[in-house]
Amino acid sequence: MWPLVVHAQQPAVPVVGFLRNTLPDSRLMTAFRKGLSEIGYVEGQNIMVDYRWTGGERVASTAAELVRRQVNVIATGGLVAALAAKAATATIPIVFATGDDPVRAGLVNSLNRPSGNITGISFLLNATVAKRVALLRELVPAATVIGFLVDPSFPTAGLAISEAESAAVAYRFQLLIVKASNKSEIEAAFSSLVQQRAGALAINANEFFTAQTEQLVALAARNGIPTSYQLDEAVEAGGLMSYGASFFDSYRQLGVYAGRILKGEKPADLPVVQSTKFELAINLKTAKTLGISIPQSLLATADEVIE
Repeated sequence: MWPLVVHAQQPAVPVVGFLRNTLPDSRLMTAFRKGLSEIGYVEGQNIMVDYRWTGGERVASTAAELVRRQVNVIATGGLVAALAAKAATATIPIVFATGDDPVRAGLVNSLNRPSGNITGISFLLNATVAKRVALLRELVPAATVIGFLVDPSFPTAGLAISEAESAAVAYRFQLLIVKASNKSEIEAAFSSLVQQRAGALAINANEFFTAQTEQLVALAARNGIPTSYQLDEAVEAGGLMSYGASFFDSYRQLGVYAGRILKGEKPADLPVVQSTKFELAINLKTAKTLGISIPQSLLATADEVIE
């Protein structure tokens, strides 16, 4: 009986529920594991991670499943997943990684002193809209009409449109808003861009468009539209350029915060982290295909140049 008694006295291995409403992304998993390891947690050794990728469906019910499983912490990626987790539990600690303003979105009361059982990382997607448009304008100075693709069903779509409209005034171009919430609407949006002779396109970042990266890159290439994306994976797939906060660094920090909470810290005592690492990626092959000459000043500041 002695081995059984010793086994019963061993502390249970903590379980982190990881929830994101996209298809699985190995890079984000690697970043999250790295953050956990910085706090002393190694998946499969002294911690378990229950990954739940909903692909945009069943987010609320999946969050409820994690609550029923009584995981120790719920780590969420994206605003929709964070809101679903918050609605599902007021007791299990939640750590979010979102590109939206967490105060405006209703996740926390303040950045410095989040209340209740939730805190996280904000990588400021809407705050980078103007900068991405400015970089696109620098790449394609002849474009007098620039499209902005947005998912109207996303909670902060209106704020993103406002940021794009302000950029249009500041950089003196006509803004063409096109909307899509599914694959067929994306096709229709590109048809509208071509019909109205848009000289370039900026794509607002959210989980849906991230999941449709291949389709977006293919349509931009087929229609010859210089396009700016949020993530460098779009540039690696053949997109022209991307600018935004480092997703890898944000999800590493997500792992760090999850680990700190497992060590005993409370979410309410952990201020929301705002991203400080932003990355610019440019695909020279795509630029050449589009007949775009990249200014040397822009190449010098790029974090990644794909030749």
